[in-house]
Amino acid sequence: MRIVVSEFISLDGVVQAPGGPEEDTDGGFAHGGWSHPYFDPEVVGGAFAAGLERAEALLYGRRTYLTMAGAWPERAGDPFADRLNSMKKYVVSDSLGDGELAWNNTERIPGTDALARIHALRESEGGDLAMMGSPTLVRALLGAGLVDELQLIVMPVLLGGGKSIWPDDKVKRGFELVSTVAGKTGVQVCVFRPAAEG
Repeated sequence: MRIVVSEFISLDGVVQAPGGPEEDTDGGFAHGGWSHPYFDPEVVGGAFAAGLERAEALLYGRRTYLTMAGAWPERAGDPFADRLNSMKKYVVSDSLGDGELAWNNTERIPGTDALARIHALRESEGGDLAMMGSPTLVRALLGAGLVDELQLIVMPVLLGGGKSIWPDDKVKRGFELVSTVAGKTGVQVCVFRPAAEG
């Protein structure tokens, strides 16, 4: 399986709380919902729909999982929601109990085993293992070289600080731009893959 990460990201590299004011206020973050003015249904919606069609399973950190599990099951009847709700889901967490995994078809991966378990999933056959949000987990996977594709939905806004997906380990990592599509709102959907060494 390829591990494919999709992130709403500001020009200054912030991925925190793109969906709503109360999504993630850690560190006093006050710009929740910042992505909405720049969402282009045709370009951004199309990119997410295409990514979901290639995906075999979903991977989340705890907070993103709880946000998604609280929003999508009630939207049954919409083709995108139905696909999302029926797919296999993995959530990395040491604090969630198995009884809290109410979203259909979810399996918990203990945080202490996360990199090894995700590496094993990556080595298995099948479609993509898709990720959205989950900045702490994405940062760890990027640091471990376990991300096969980055789909960055770049919004034309500066947020002045907030959570990032970039490892802060002083390691240089090259990527190649595979494609880019611009939307009418100024959003750009940019797809990157790790560059071959050398």
